Amino acid sequence: MIGGLFVLPKGIVKPKEGKAELTQDAARTANRDGGGPATNGSKADASSGPVSAEAGPTTSPEGPTAAAPHTAATPVQRQELNRLLGQFTKAGTSAQKAEAATLLARRYENVQRFDSAGYYYEQVAAAQPGPQALQQAADAYFQAFSFASSDERIKLLGGKARDLYTKVLAKSPDNLDAKTNLGMTYMASDNPVKGVTLLREVLAADPKNERALYDLGILAVQSNQYDKAVERFQQLVKVNPKNVNAQFYLGVTSARTGAKEQARAAFLTAKSLSADPALAASVEEELAKLK
Repeated sequence: MIGGLFVLPKGIVKPKEGKAELTQDAARTANRDGGGPATNGSKADASSGPVSAEAGPTTSPEGPTAAAPHTAATPVQRQELNRLLGQFTKAGTSAQKAEAATLLARRYENVQRFDSAGYYYEQVAAAQPGPQALQQAADAYFQAFSFASSDERIKLLGGKARDLYTKVLAKSPDNLDAKTNLGMTYMASDNPVKGVTLLREVLAADPKNERALYDLGILAVQSNQYDKAVERFQQLVKVNPKNVNAQFYLGVTSARTGAKEQARAAFLTAKSLSADPALAASVEEELAKLK
């Protein structure tokens, strides 16, 4: 396994031991969501209905709690959320409910409560049906899925995103972003073959699709198919030579296949594309292993 070979800086995805974790990493977000103290990390905070902002993640002088380390609403933000929740509850017409739900969803996105944002975007879609609202709800749940740390939350939030993306694609079958994300939710389900099939369909429609190339590269790493991973990352850097993640992973996977010069070139390119000192340190560590 690659996990443990290097310490990746923020913004660079690191392969992990668990398949679900690696799938989430391929979703390009951190794996940190605990669901808030009110749920003990077991469910989406607002997936079953509106909740007061006071029931959300608490903070301490040190910052967010361990239960939800990426979420931290200030007292002012919590007050605003509760005010908007009151407006949503009292809304008498579909238009008023959709307006209040949209504002709530955006505010929850601002404090990285993506599951709650997804719930309120769902309310927008219910009040004013349309593919845009469905997509917003699906994207928010996908973000929450990507942050989820427990198997229960991965299953719950991945399922919510999957159901909504399926509805989006029923209305807009050519939506490749939705199909790519749908594929990644299947990778953390009981039917990962369906996920791979969807990602390949995306590439068949758009051979230069960066998301699909990246995700398939990560999935090849997951299954220890480093030759295939190299091919995907080579394709990706041809499409976008400035993709730092792709260059770094091309270096990692090339090293695993014994192509040391190719690995060295990719690592140096990745380093040249970013001013992040953590990335530079990771590159130097990997280069030292090639000598």
